[in-house]
Amino acid sequence: MTKHVISVSGGKDSLATLLIALERCSRADVIPIFCDTGNEHDDTYAYLGYMERTLGVQITRLKADFTRELLAKRRFIANDQRTGRDKNGRKLRWTNKAKRRALEVMYPSGNPFLDLCMWKGRFPSRKAQFCTQELKTNMAVAFQMELMDAGHNVISWQGIRRDESHNRRNAKKFERVGRRLRICRPIALWTAEQVFAFAAERAIKPNPLYLQGMGRVGCMPCINANKGELRAIAARFPEHPQRISEWEILVGKCSKRGFSTFMTDAHTASDRRQVFADLNIWSRIEWSKTTRGGKQWNLLADPADDSGCSSSYGLCEQPETGPHNLWKAA
Repeated sequence: MTKHVISVSGGKDSLATLLIALERCSRADVIPIFCDTGNEHDDTYAYLGYMERTLGVQITRLKADFTRELLAKRRFIANDQRTGRDKNGRKLRWTNKAKRRALEVMYPSGNPFLDLCMWKGRFPSRKAQFCTQELKTNMAVAFQMELMDAGHNVISWQGIRRDESHNRRNAKKFERVGRRLRICRPIALWTAEQVFAFAAERAIKPNPLYLQGMGRVGCMPCINANKGELRAIAARFPEHPQRISEWEILVGKCSKRGFSTFMTDAHTASDRRQVFADLNIWSRIEWSKTTRGGKQWNLLADPADDSGCSSSYGLCEQPETGPHNLWKAA
């Protein structure tokens, strides 16, 4: 028997993919899954419930657990007696001060994103985006492997579009991975406008975060958030930067260096305190309000008014009649 596993994020692309799967396949064989990073907005969790009620499906929630990794890291740090230095001349061994600092806080919190970062001793970055692999890809693959081990063939449906990024420009619509596993990307050639229109024609509202200045509705915020998104998040959802600020302290204590910032950038200072002061989440939010590489304030980007619709996809300007006005009711 073939099972159709649809990776759902709460975003527009995975919604369109799920709608296509439900129209093409037997509902009994469609299995939507949501990989919970622990760094999501409450509106996204609520939107999953809306999808379940509206579409008549049950979304399976998957959540990574790094309890074993954190406990192993604690043992390693406590017993670290290495000698020698790394390529930058720094000692390989954790100092006693760093050991005490890390062992004080390195306990499982139950939040996948935070626990992952405490285990790694750092936040993900564009060059080391291990969050996607550890929190989403690995969880989805493990779920599909269990289905295959139970004797099912699996088709993994992915809401990937070629025009999303340079890395996805050659995404195939369909490919065989193994004897029992195939991948289907039905919207690979679609545009964002087509995706929104497809859902609206079926009377399905988009995630309300799209009407509040968000270009993506995954992690809140994402390490790849641009200036506009970061400004909007700080203005509309200040509790999220506050949470990140608290996580920066915890993850910093779990780092041998003694600090870690959620958003990274090139920095020439040798003093870790100066680096943290310049790159912590609050400093990055102030930077998001500037132009010319941070050299002057952007007087045209005023995020103070967070009461109205502010869609980066132009959803607020859709006509009052027809399926598109559903976007206004989200």
